[in-house]
Formats: sequence, structure tokens, C-alpha cells
Amino acid sequence: MKGPISQFIEKNYLHFNAAALVDAAKGYEEHLLDNGKMMITLAGAMSTAELGKSLAEMIRQDKVHIISCTGANLEEDIMNLVAHNSYKRVPNYRDLSPQEEWDLLENHFNRVTDTCIPEEEAFRRLQSHLFDIWNNADSKGERYFPHEFMYQMINSGVLKQYYEIDPKDSWMVAAAEKNLPIVVPGWEDSTMGNIFASYCIKGQFKPTTMKSGIEYMMWLADWYTKNSSGKGVGFFQIGGGIAGDFPICVVPMLYQDMEMHDVPFWSYFCQISDSTTSYGSYSGAVPNEKITWGKLDITTPKFIIESDATIVAPLIFAYLLDL
Repeated sequence: MKGPISQFIEKNYLHFNAAALVDAAKGYEEHLLDNGKMMITLAGAMSTAELGKSLAEMIRQDKVHIISCTGANLEEDIMNLVAHNSYKRVPNYRDLSPQEEWDLLENHFNRVTDTCIPEEEAFRRLQSHLFDIWNNADSKGERYFPHEFMYQMINSGVLKQYYEIDPKDSWMVAAAEKNLPIVVPGWEDSTMGNIFASYCIKGQFKPTTMKSGIEYMMWLADWYTKNSSGKGVGFFQIGGGIAGDFPICVVPMLYQDMEMHDVPFWSYFCQISDSTTSYGSYSGAVPNEKITWGKLDITTPKFIIESDATIVAPLIFAYLLDL
């Protein structure tokens, strides 16, 4: 039985992007009912937008089976978990002068649209605990993926003393509890990635202690091969960029480069994006373009919702959770 949010959506979301939202949600639901698996990809600043409030429950209810995210989304969900009360909202961010932006920097605030992340309480708090975990692995000659180090930190309990939100609203806590598969392409393009690189430059850690993007792709190739039978694996893309482009390429790589000609295409595709279709744009490319790259089949259900993901994604998740 669908709850009031879902009923409202079905009654009122009848045309244009609203209808695309409903179609995509029903397609996602049908995919799961047919025992399909689903990847969700997180670009942008979805963790700072507190998508964990709905995504965490999606993870707990097994409605997502693997996540691809940027390094920023990996760390910023945990930052919000341990430093939420020190964040600063700037509703008038469009009106800020260069001097006001500089003042935020001087006060150790890093702005993401209307939300400022506090450096001391967020970045440095994670850094101090990750240093110990990285150092332990490095000294033992052990190697892990970026998300595995984050799981170790969460599961150790060292962060519980700082929790400032209900941990049920943290998608990374939910993922760590399930040991959910995650790929983090381009992790070095993140605050913790920069910090790890600085330790390597100073000679404190070996770069090889952190498993690489190539190893993520190798791991994903194995995971996809093992999980794409039956209904197959769907692809629910929030935003564009590397979080989406990296994992979707595993299919043409297996088919064209590994010559595994029985590998199935992605069996569902939806993208939420406010990127307009333009010359050479990946984020704004229509789904049919992906057919030419061997990522989607002619028959793959395809949806694109041209809107703000902070509005759309929680509504789709609410529908899938029968809220």
C-alpha cells in the first residue's frame, strides 16, 4: 500500500518532468520486482544536500545494491554526521561579494551553494582518525579501497562521540553496516584524497596503500559479471560526471575489450540532471547516445528527468519506499 507522498505524486505528477519522475520510479520498482539489481551514482554535492535521509533507508531495504560516488560524496555524508551543528547556511549565496566569500574562507568555511562546511569540525575531525587507519595499513603493508578505509572508521565506533544527527540519516552508516559495494572513481579529487596525497608527498605513506581507480574498474568488472544475470543491473544516475561515466563504461569494456560477447547491457537507465543538452556534454547527453557506445540496449527502459536532483531523488525514493 502506497503512502500519502506516493499517492500525491501519482495524482498530481502527470505531465512533463513530473510525469518522467513517475515513469522512472515505476520502472525502478518493476526492475526490483523482477529481481533486478540497481546501481545508484552520486555526483554533485548530494551528501551535503543530506540525501542520506532517504538514501539510507533505500540501502537498508535492499533497494540499491551498489553505489558509485565521487570522493566528495563519500566523505561529506560522514562530515554531516559528525559536524552538522557547525554547518552554516547562506540563503543569500547569490548575492555574496568576493569579499564576503573571502571572509567565509578566513573563518574556515567552505561553501557549497547555500551550505558552508566547517573545516575544523568536519575535515580535520575525519583527518585525525583516518590518519591512524591509513598509518596502520601502511605500516603493515596492507592495501584498501577509499571506501573500505571509511567503513573501517565508521565500524570502529571512533566517530560515535561526535554524532550530531541520527545515524539512521547517514547513508554511509547504512552502507557500512551492510558492507555495500561502492566504487569511488577519481577519489583523489576530494578533500581526504588531497590530504592523503599530501602525506605521500611528505613521505609518510606509500601511494600504493590506497587502491587505485584502475583496481576499482577491475573489481567492478568482476562484480558486474557475477551480478548481471537474470533481469540484470539497472543504472540510476544522479547528476553526471565521473560518478556516472566511470561505472557505465564497464559494459562496453567487457564486451569490446575483454571480448565477452554475452555480457548484458545495463537493463534500466534513469538520469536526473539539470545539465542542458549541449555540444559534447556528457552530463547533458540524451540516453540514446549511450546506445552508440555499447552501454544501453535499444530495449533498455530509458528515463531522463531534467530537474534539481535534491527535489527529484527524495520523491522517487519515497515512492519506492511506499511513503
